[in-house]
Amino acid sequence: MIEEWVKQMQNQVNSIEKLEKYINLSDDERHAIEKLNTRWGVSPYFASLMDKDDPECPIRKQVIPSIKERVNEYGMNNYLVWKENRATEEARPDSIARQYHDRIAFTVTETCGIYCRHCFRKELVVDRDLKLRMDVKEGLEWISNHPEIRDVLITGGDPLLLSDDKLKYLVTSLRDIPHIEMIRIGSRLPIVLPQRITDGLKKAIGGYHKVPVWINTQCNHPKEITEQTARAIYELMSCGINVGNQAVLLKGINDDVDTFRELHQKLLRIRIRPYYVFYCEPAPGIDHFRTPVEKGAELIRDALRGHTTGLAQPMYVLATNIGKVPLMPDYYIVGKNEKEYALRNHKGEETKIPNMPA
Repeated sequence: MIEEWVKQMQNQVNSIEKLEKYINLSDDERHAIEKLNTRWGVSPYFASLMDKDDPECPIRKQVIPSIKERVNEYGMNNYLVWKENRATEEARPDSIARQYHDRIAFTVTETCGIYCRHCFRKELVVDRDLKLRMDVKEGLEWISNHPEIRDVLITGGDPLLLSDDKLKYLVTSLRDIPHIEMIRIGSRLPIVLPQRITDGLKKAIGGYHKVPVWINTQCNHPKEITEQTARAIYELMSCGINVGNQAVLLKGINDDVDTFRELHQKLLRIRIRPYYVFYCEPAPGIDHFRTPVEKGAELIRDALRGHTTGLAQPMYVLATNIGKVPLMPDYYIVGKNEKEYALRNHKGEETKIPNMPA
């Protein structure tokens, strides 16, 4: 019997005809689909969450191409080569991206359950202008020969679209490398295709082991969170896999206080720990999704700090070729002298503490 998640992928919504079963396309949406030479598509499950009549629906805007993708005033050409340090002198397989000494990103597939319009790997996964050779065995051999690597992020595309057998081989092979201490998997499937979290998947990557598996997903709007997602997260936790969220700050989707707060509170209600909020990276063709840099820090200050539990407060960062750079200014120390610090809370109330000498 074919599993439900496989049926979903076999029937991916990736044509106007299929899309019109879920929504009434606007003229602008239809025009963009017809004119842009770009890969797009989404699972039927996630398509069913789109608002039928509203082109401003936060899910529609992540799924459906926009003619605005032709505008590239601020995006960097050859962004992924720059960001993943692919032009350095170090000889690495195409599957290995590196910004840190002791951890790497291991790209194992170019296929996704959703081709996000804001994808920072847009050149590789969506527009396919960048061609890379994703040889898993070659990547495993490179990792095995670099004892300084202790932490591997398996990414894509979406690695959870690999079969259970391939995932088991991948995770087992990494666990057999003596210097690997932890494995992370980046996947949107708990959000866009929760049907993928099957007993077979849990057996392939879960269970007690000295080299744990962590999953970080991407949920950008509270409308994306359903009972199916809640159940999928519980199933992952039941086999020893914790799940964090790496939201992307997106203009017109989650850049207002009410939406931002609801997103992070709702994530916690289904056992997903907010981990990062990423500033929308300067990949080409996604200018229309970017806010001012300061916006994310302002949202954490105005929507989360003091308004909800600290568990719901992610770190706001920008991913770069030198690693993730925090973008949080210090709003809370408003002054100091030799005697004391002046502090301000989320309500604007001020207090003072002694300035302790070093």
